[in-house]
Amino acid sequence: MRKLILVITVSLAAVASAIAAQEADYTKGIIWVNEDWYGHQNSTVNYLLPDDPDGNYWQYRIIQTENPGMELGCTNQYGALWHDRLYLIAKQDKDPGATVTGGRITVADAKTMKILHQQSLIDPSGAQCDGRGFVGVDEHKGYISTSNGVWIFDLDSYTVTGQVEGSANPNAGGDNDRPNTDPTGSLYHGQSGMMVVAAGKVFVAHQQYGLLVVDPDADKVIKAISMDIVQEGAGIGSIVKSKDGFLWLSVAKNLQGTGAFLNNLVRVNPETLEYEVIIVPDGMYPPSNSWYAWTPDAFVASAVQNCLYWKGGPNRWFSGTKIYKFDCDSRKQTLFIDLEEEGADWKLYGCAIGVHPLTDEIYMALYHEFGTPTYITRRYSPAGEKIKDYDMIMNYWFPSLPLFPQHSAPSGVETIVPEDTAGTVYTIHGRPIKQAVRYGEWNGLSSGIYIWKSQDNSRKFMIP
Repeated sequence: MRKLILVITVSLAAVASAIAAQEADYTKGIIWVNEDWYGHQNSTVNYLLPDDPDGNYWQYRIIQTENPGMELGCTNQYGALWHDRLYLIAKQDKDPGATVTGGRITVADAKTMKILHQQSLIDPSGAQCDGRGFVGVDEHKGYISTSNGVWIFDLDSYTVTGQVEGSANPNAGGDNDRPNTDPTGSLYHGQSGMMVVAAGKVFVAHQQYGLLVVDPDADKVIKAISMDIVQEGAGIGSIVKSKDGFLWLSVAKNLQGTGAFLNNLVRVNPETLEYEVIIVPDGMYPPSNSWYAWTPDAFVASAVQNCLYWKGGPNRWFSGTKIYKFDCDSRKQTLFIDLEEEGADWKLYGCAIGVHPLTDEIYMALYHEFGTPTYITRRYSPAGEKIKDYDMIMNYWFPSLPLFPQHSAPSGVETIVPEDTAGTVYTIHGRPIKQAVRYGEWNGLSSGIYIWKSQDNSRKFMIP
């Protein structure tokens, strides 16, 4: 009898030890970054497992769950998955109604959500500098856009090492001869917003200057493309990169952050910087912009189709019922989803839309009114057919954007591959399957993620 009891005790201890050793894995679903309720609590992150067989779709506030006593900063609008880490950028380090100080920069393990680093300030001088976005340049360096320029972030030491030359907010700071007397100047005029990497460069949406072209080796702006190319006094809204590698810019009517727009898109070749101005058809709307209270904007690209999606409407701030699709090849814009026709008075909240990079399904966070803490996440097929609604617990989530961790992240700024360069194609697990293949010639390969490697270049690519 004593022996039996001993065996049972050891077995239970072994099971408990095994369970404790298991870490959470947040790479199988969708990570939602939330502004959350300003004036009451810090920002949050929720996790959606959309195909859970038991219907356990949601895990809420996973940063707090995995890091007891720690929280994000205030109005965390942006998150980016980069080399197995999640970079979360907040406007301030603490909400006025919160009891915990978080950070303007938070770095977490992308799988476990354990916080690896957190800091209150972005500008090392201590000057106010509110966070906007993040982009990975390579495995050792990232850029953080802010209310005052773009800052260089060392990903090994988690240190801000300086500011990208030429990106500063012209309204920030001041000196004895030219003091800055506008207290909102450094926050809402001349901000830096969305960033993308393409053709060996980093491109930044700058509220004052337009599209900044940055040399990431020198950490310096080498050219600024003013939106005067569309209309004198116009500004940039946001920037996305389509599947074919071209850049697409939304256009603000002015530089003051009023939310007004022009009925145009701008297509930019990232290699030559040649551009094309496209007119939005009558009866339709261009992408909304949000410099007045910065968000990434509801303006996204598919990784499977060569198309864009955006939210547009007559109200410069709060229109959220019409989602448009734009074919980058034919330049044809269509009304893709009309939430008014679907009923129940749902609207897209802010910029809370994303396209799954593998399935091409569209996920959107919907709400009724600002004063109602009722939110759902809705999932659509690539054809715009509703697949499922995921109800949420009552809270003023104010969702910002979804992230898709099961997608293999790009490798950052890449060099141009010469057309005649041949290499070897490997599976994602490193097994060679095809040799002497020129980059882009993927004939005979089935759907999946692969690695193409030559003597001087290495690229991941996906076949849908």
